[in-house]
Parts: sequence; structure tokens; C-alpha cells
Amino acid sequence: MASRASDVRADVRRSADPVRAKLAKGYFKTGPGEYGEGDRFLGLKAADLRRVAATYRDLPLPEVERLLASPWHEDRAAGLLIMAHAYAKADAKGQTAIYRCYLAHTDRVNNWDLVDMSAPHIVGRHLAHRSRRTLYRLARSGNLWERRIAIISTFHFIRDGEFDETLALAGLLLGEEEDLIHKAVGWALREVGKRDRGVLEAFLDAHAERMPRTMLRYAIERFPQRLRKRYLARRRLR
Repeated sequence: MASRASDVRADVRRSADPVRAKLAKGYFKTGPGEYGEGDRFLGLKAADLRRVAATYRDLPLPEVERLLASPWHEDRAAGLLIMAHAYAKADAKGQTAIYRCYLAHTDRVNNWDLVDMSAPHIVGRHLAHRSRRTLYRLARSGNLWERRIAIISTFHFIRDGEFDETLALAGLLLGEEEDLIHKAVGWALREVGKRDRGVLEAFLDAHAERMPRTMLRYAIERFPQRLRKRYLARRRLR
């Protein structure tokens, strides 16, 4: 018999930890006016979520959608990990269905960890040899999580030694106000720099003065101290 969303939810709840759940509510900023306002946690470890996702990796897509509709963070996380597993194994038709389902439910990919565990493996992978126009639409979205999906998806390209989309989206997001996007862009730029420091330095030479401080600090984190000081000084002169 095919697995159902209810089977996944039951398995998730067998690993619930109320103490960890309480800590997660603070860590993921669930208070009034915070980015994760109202989210609910069961308190699973990452290893337990990965185990659940591996166990139900063949869950039909309509059942995954039921998980994404859940008010519980870990149900949604399990659903997204299952989607990422399924995408890697699916044929072209199945991959397109998963990609479209993901984009139809970005309102449920609504915290930074949910974005980070799924966007490169679904959106980034799907667009590797296709038009990247969708990423620019997401980057201009009024939805914080869609903007994060845009830049985090490019980690798939970075791992393949392709940096153009990361740099273009980073430039587009220089005026971003949200700290979570500053961190994501800085992180992506740092990954570019790990593979080609010259490419990152060229971007910084053009844009360091305009970069939010957090974004810049993340981007230069692996630079020698002398170089870090140089770029930080340039920003202070803005």
C-alpha cells in the first residue's frame, strides 16, 4: 500500500521533543512581528527529519502537498526533503511536476532552513540548463522567502563552477532591507570566492561601498585579515 501524508506525520511525531520544540520557537523567530511569526514546532533533530524523508522518499506528490499544508514546521520540512529526494530520481516529466509544485507552494517554504534544504536541489537543479528568468521574478518578489529562494537556488550553479547568476542576483539584491537576505547573498558570494577569489574581488571592487554590512562581512569571511580590513574600510567611506 502506498504511503500517505498521515504516515509521515505519525513518524515525525514519534521523534518529537518538547524541550527542543520550545528552543526552536525562539531560534526561528516565531514571535509577533518576527519573520517566523506563528510557526509551530515539534522539536525534531535534523537527523530524524532526514531519516523520515528517506523512509518515505516515494511518497506521491499529492500527499507531499498535504505535508506542505501543515501548520507544523517539521511536517513541511519532511515534505520538502522528500521532494528533493524525489527530484533526483525522477524522469524529466516528474522533475517538471515537482518543480512546478514547489513554485506553487512557496508560501509554505516559509523559513530560512526550509529554503536552504530545498531550493538548490529543486529550483537550482531544474534551471541548470534552462532559462533563469524565474529567479529574477522571485528576487523581485515582495515575499521574503521567494527572494531567498532566488539566491539560494544558485548554490547549485556555484557547485558546477557557474557564477554569473549568483553575481547578477547579488547585484539586484544590494538594496535589500532584510537581514536574512543579506546573510544569504553574502553566503553565496563567499561560496563563489572559495572557488574563484578573483571573481569575488571583482564584484566587491564594484559594489562593496553599497553592500549592507552583514552581506559584506559574510562575503569576505574567508579573506586574509588585510583584505577584509580593506573592503570594510571602503564601505565605511560610503
